[in-house]
Amino acid sequence: MTHEISDPPKPPKTALRARWNKVPDVTVYFWIIKVLCTTVGETAADLLDQNAGLGLTGVSLLMSGLLAVVLVVQFRTRAYRAGVYWLAVALISVVGTLISDNLTDNMGVPLEVSTTVFALALAVVFVVWYRREGTLSIHRVDTTSREAYYWLAVLFTFALGTAAGDLVSERMNLGYWFAALLFAVAIAAVAVAHRALGLDAVWSFWIAYVLTRPLGASIGDYLSQPTGDGGLGLGTIITSALFLTVILALVSHLATTRKDTAAREAPPGRQGAGRP
Repeated sequence: MTHEISDPPKPPKTALRARWNKVPDVTVYFWIIKVLCTTVGETAADLLDQNAGLGLTGVSLLMSGLLAVVLVVQFRTRAYRAGVYWLAVALISVVGTLISDNLTDNMGVPLEVSTTVFALALAVVFVVWYRREGTLSIHRVDTTSREAYYWLAVLFTFALGTAAGDLVSERMNLGYWFAALLFAVAIAAVAVAHRALGLDAVWSFWIAYVLTRPLGASIGDYLSQPTGDGGLGLGTIITSALFLTVILALVSHLATTRKDTAAREAPPGRQGAGRP
């Protein structure tokens, strides 16, 4: 009696797409590290500008070069890697801040103009992304083109958040701590609108993603700026080192436990449940 040997069944296409998604699941860890990275983006940009001796333009070119190298590594990975991904986010936070600062400080572009330009640029990215790919969901960043749109959108969210945050803080003269509270309330309102009022999950994510930038910047300024200017006076070095240490600890934890990829590694029948 002979037994026919057949190849094992292939997993469904949706499972493969989830498995090779190049970005993490949106968990509480995601938002914590995102805010920490935005804080570092603000304080590290100030630190480099003040101490590197390269000037704002030189620092911008240097950090853009480092970002390009890390993004090449990110694109070449076959799947999400916590260390590479969050290093790219931290660097893009710095670069996004420097782009906005260059327009304001070096070129004299009013914050109203830069905020509008970045908002329009982000809108264009979303329109092209959706028309080409049919989705803006970060749970389906599983092709090179989608990843390119994703990182371009992330860059503009940081630049937009920097310009809009500076505009609100300067025009309303809120102070660092009150500004942070205002943006935190705005993020909470988006969460409530999503949970209770049915605001689309994808748009809820991207709106909150933009708002975390001025939230983190306000926190960073509050901790680092002199007490005479309304801060705690910790300085950019201590503040940057403190937040980088926490980021490193959290990313190391995620790389070990893989808690930010738990949903895609669930049994096939449960993968992607309830997600856009």
